[in-house]
Amino acid sequence: MSNELGGMMVEKNDMMEAWAVNITPGSRVADWSDEELARAIREGIRPDGTVIGPPMPIGLYRGLSDDDVMSMVMFLRTMPSSGNETPGSTYGFPLPPDYGPPIDTVSAPPQGATVEYGAYLAGPVAHCTECHTTFGPKGPMFETHLGAGGFEFHGPWGVSVAPNITSHEDGLIGYTDEELKTMIVSGERPDGTQMQPPMGYAYYATMAPEDLEAIVMYLRTIPPLPDP
Repeated sequence: MSNELGGMMVEKNDMMEAWAVNITPGSRVADWSDEELARAIREGIRPDGTVIGPPMPIGLYRGLSDDDVMSMVMFLRTMPSSGNETPGSTYGFPLPPDYGPPIDTVSAPPQGATVEYGAYLAGPVAHCTECHTTFGPKGPMFETHLGAGGFEFHGPWGVSVAPNITSHEDGLIGYTDEELKTMIVSGERPDGTQMQPPMGYAYYATMAPEDLEAIVMYLRTIPPLPDP
C-alpha cells in the first residue's frame, strides 16, 4: 500500500532496500524550512547534509522549476499529519556526495501543447522517462536507452514491466494519439484490457487536456529503439 504517509518498501534487491518515508507535517519535514524541503526534493540533500538515495529520481527533479517545486512544498504542508515511521533505506553501494552543483534557479518552458512543454511534464514533473527507460547498473540509461522500457516493478499485483514508449514498432507507433491518452489517464489498452500498476492513472486522470496533448506530442519525438 502506498500513500503520503509512507511505509511502503519501494525497492528491494541485492543492492538496496529503499523505503518511502512519511512526508506529512507529522514527520521530520515539519522542522525543515520550505527552502530545505525544496532542496531535498530537487537536489536530494537533507538539511543535515545527508544524501537521499534511489529510486527517488533526483536527476529529473533537478529540472523542476522554482515555482513548481515550491508549489509541491506548499501542498505537502497541507496534508493530514501522521506520525507513521519506517525503517531507513539501506544501500549496498556508496551514494554520491551530491547529484550535481547547487541549483540556483530553474524556469519551466511556457505552458502549452508543445513538444518542449511535454518533455518537461514527462521528465521532471511526472518522470515518465525514468520508469520507461532501460535501467543499467547506475540507474536509467537516458543517453542510450531513453524510453525503451524493460524495468520490472514487483508489487502486490505481481510483476509489471515498463513498456517501450519510443517511436519504434515495439513502442508507440501502432497507437493513435487518442489511444495513448486513454492509456495514460485510465490504464486501459485499445483492446479493453487493463494495464497493471504502478503507473499513477488516478493522478494522470486529472491532467489538463492541453498538458496531456503536450505529453503525447513529446512521446512521438522520442527516437525509435527496440525493446531491450
